[in-house]
Amino acid sequence: MDKRYCILDMDGTILDTMGYWRTLAGDYLRSKGVQPDERLGKLKWMTLLQGAQYFIEIYGLEGPAQKLADEMNAVMERHYLVDVNPKPGAAEALKALRGRGARLCVATATNRRLAESCFARLGLLDLFDFVISCEDTGTSKASPDIYLQAAARLGAEPYEVAVFEDALHAARTAKAAGFYLVGIYDKQEKNVQALKELCDEWMDGWQDLRLPEL
Repeated sequence: MDKRYCILDMDGTILDTMGYWRTLAGDYLRSKGVQPDERLGKLKWMTLLQGAQYFIEIYGLEGPAQKLADEMNAVMERHYLVDVNPKPGAAEALKALRGRGARLCVATATNRRLAESCFARLGLLDLFDFVISCEDTGTSKASPDIYLQAAARLGAEPYEVAVFEDALHAARTAKAAGFYLVGIYDKQEKNVQALKELCDEWMDGWQDLRLPEL
C-alpha cells in the first residue's frame, strides 16, 4: 500500500466494535418494549440519527429522534470509554503508516466525540489529522460525501487516497467515487467474498498490511 493519504473507517476496521453495534438496535428496541424484526436490516445504511427516526416511523417509538439517538449513543459510550480495543495489529500498522509520512484520518458513522474520546483513551488520537463523522455530513456511507469531504480536507484527489473499510456497502460507495480501496476482514461482514473481489488490496488482518520499502 503506497498511498500517502488514507481514510480509515473506525468500527470493524480499526476497532473491534461491530459486535456491540450489531446488537445495539435490537437491545434498544427491547428496552422500549418492542420486539425487533427483519426490518432492522435497513439500519446498516443509516446514521444513528436516521436510525432513530426510522424507529419512530416504523416501530412507533416516541421522539424526538435526537433523544433516541442520544440514548443509543450513551449505551455505546460506555463501551468506547471502557472496554473497546483496537483490532490486533491495528495500532502498530497505523503507527507504521504515519511513520512513513502518510496522512491519516478517520471517517466513521459513529458520533465524532465518542470516536475521539475512544482514540484518546487508546493513545491513538494523535495519529490522525482529524476525525469526521457521518453526523457531520448529514449522510450515511451510502453517499460518498464523507469520503469526498475527508479527501478535500487532506488536500487530495480520490485516486490519491486509500480508503480502508470492512463493510461491503461502504466499500462500494468509496470504490464508485474513485478511491483506492483496501478491505479488511471483520467477522460481522457476511459478504466477505464480494468485498474481497471489489478491493484493490485485501487484508485478513492488520498483519497483512504491506508497505513499500523506503
